[in-house]
Amino acid sequence: MITRRALISTSLTGLFASLFAGATARAAFAEPASGGDPVAIVTAIYTRAAKGKGDGGGGFVIENKAAKAKYLSKSLIALWAKADAHTAKGDVGPIDFDPVTNSQDPEVKSFKVIAEKLAADKATIAATMTGSQPRTKSDDETVRYDFVRDGDKWKIDDIKGAIDGAPWSIRGMLKDSLKESVK
Repeated sequence: MITRRALISTSLTGLFASLFAGATARAAFAEPASGGDPVAIVTAIYTRAAKGKGDGGGGFVIENKAAKAKYLSKSLIALWAKADAHTAKGDVGPIDFDPVTNSQDPEVKSFKVIAEKLAADKATIAATMTGSQPRTKSDDETVRYDFVRDGDKWKIDDIKGAIDGAPWSIRGMLKDSLKESVK
């Protein structure tokens, strides 16, 4: 014979099991399959760049093959490798500054990240930063990241900014370096 206590216990166990299963299913659907959205990725980059005294910079994004594989698209990595192979031994590669901070002397005191374009397979994210030294042109304070879906993850496909108001693009710099002859 089933007791009232056993009936209540069994009912509560079933109720909690169904609630837990529903919460797990909702969590699985709520999490993006991308492994992080572009805004979160850029925010994490600038959070790390601004740590300490804010002078760490963003070199960690491009410092080695593993870092590039974590952040950059396969096509940008391939272009970068081709440009590096084209660089004469002992010369500095085509990217001789910190593109994350748009500077030679990386410093980030504060930053703001916004999504300018978000689509299913492409995104453009703008990061506007400030440091202790004011920039000569306001355009120089903003770096834009073009993202693409690379498999199931969001990856940076280009980084763009301006120096003294003149626009630059990592992809463009790498392509231009391939046009130059190696001496």
